[in-house]
Amino acid sequence: MKKILPLLFFTLSFFAQEPKDSIVESIIDTVFIAKDSIKVTPIEELFSDKDLKLIDSLLVEEKFNSALIDTLEYLIDDKDIVGNRTSILTPETLKIRLSDLNTRTPFNLSYNPALEKVINSYLLYRKRYYPALMAKAKYYFPMFEQYLDQYDVPLEMKYLAIVESALKPRARSRVGATGLWQFMYGTGIQFDLKVSSYVDERQDPVKATIAACKYLSQLYKIFGDWDLALAAYNSGPGNVSKAIKRSGGFKNYWNIRSFLPKETAGYVPAFYATMYIFEYADEHQIYPEIPEYFNFETDTVRVKRTINFDQISEKTDIEIDLLSTLNPSYKLDIIPFVKDKNYAVRLPRKRIIDFLDKEKEIYALADQDEAKGEKPLPKYFEMDKRIRYRVRSGDYLGKIANRFGVRVSDLKRWNGLRSNRLKIGQRLSVYPKKMRNNNNRTVSSSKKISTKKGEHVLYTVKKGDSLWSISKKFPKITVDQIKKWNNIWRVKDLKPGTILKIFKS
Repeated sequence: MKKILPLLFFTLSFFAQEPKDSIVESIIDTVFIAKDSIKVTPIEELFSDKDLKLIDSLLVEEKFNSALIDTLEYLIDDKDIVGNRTSILTPETLKIRLSDLNTRTPFNLSYNPALEKVINSYLLYRKRYYPALMAKAKYYFPMFEQYLDQYDVPLEMKYLAIVESALKPRARSRVGATGLWQFMYGTGIQFDLKVSSYVDERQDPVKATIAACKYLSQLYKIFGDWDLALAAYNSGPGNVSKAIKRSGGFKNYWNIRSFLPKETAGYVPAFYATMYIFEYADEHQIYPEIPEYFNFETDTVRVKRTINFDQISEKTDIEIDLLSTLNPSYKLDIIPFVKDKNYAVRLPRKRIIDFLDKEKEIYALADQDEAKGEKPLPKYFEMDKRIRYRVRSGDYLGKIANRFGVRVSDLKRWNGLRSNRLKIGQRLSVYPKKMRNNNNRTVSSSKKISTKKGEHVLYTVKKGDSLWSISKKFPKITVDQIKKWNNIWRVKDLKPGTILKIFKS
């Protein structure tokens, strides 16, 4: 074990230099080495409070930012909590608040030291993640509550989706559990969640929530207790039944906890801790970020042919990332048209009219794309004008595609991407249709930049001006001429204060 100590602290000393992904791997590898040694030293002797906080923070960040998640990364077994000497809550305060929660819920929210350790640990190490989670909750929770109420499931069960997926509808665990409510394939099929090459209904927030309500109702009928229903949701009713039998017939969760699988032993406390933090967020100065949209600000439109997010975005200017966020069940960003299936696209309500106005054009574009089939590579591709683009903070596929005048589907195809997720520092091959001119403006590579010289006047763009209205102020000057002379190809390039060159005809 003496040889292991330098290795542990050597790993920690490089935290500031290593990329976050490799930090987590280093921690896990190091801990495994220590665990497999003949003599195991208590972890609090190996790590300081500061180190433990960093480890916990990195693991949680890995969960919240990764598409591949696992419940264990969110859960904490209270037996593993060490170094938490600074308590955020006193036992007296927590007892009062849990008692208040207990009167308002059908769960057994009584104080015990194990739960106190988990709540204090979450508040101490994970506080900064809750504002973003609460913003997501403002979108999902009203919808959850609607169906929980319909199926007579406690409304507080909405917090289960946070423990399961951190409110990421496309979350997928290492064992294949998928969606907000983390259904395995077989369990999903059992509750009418269908999976095809195009659609995974486990990722559909509405359908998956209905399935979760049905499953939880079924588990409650078996055990007659919502705490045990929670435990069974995680580990299966068989494991809970065995734990009851091994405990001598006890049916209180805390009495059978030691007979449950380790993950499930931490599962219900994690649910309680999450519920507590959301219910008492104000008292801990935790305030939600503002969500981009609320669920009631969105609506659906049925599609009349197979279309993809690229085609919708191209005709309506709705960002592909927003389409992907609102429609997570479409695995390939394609909305299929299948007889009797009624597939629909969810959009912000204020953009529904935009979609309906452009619907025929979207379908016509889809027809054109389909007719092209295996077309020859475009000219700019054949010329091999490939660039290697390094993904920066704040980048997403839609933003990169717009920058270079290509489609998200092109970026995916060129780089063998199966999802929209990118990592900072990742390199992408791009065959751009746009390039930068000397004035740092993006222009289409298919449009020639004007080098016209001669007598001209300067015109300063005013508020309300358009290229058409400006052309009318100068006899025999066309909109296309103004575009070419000034390298303006997009409406948003024409801003008040922009100085235009107008050549005499």
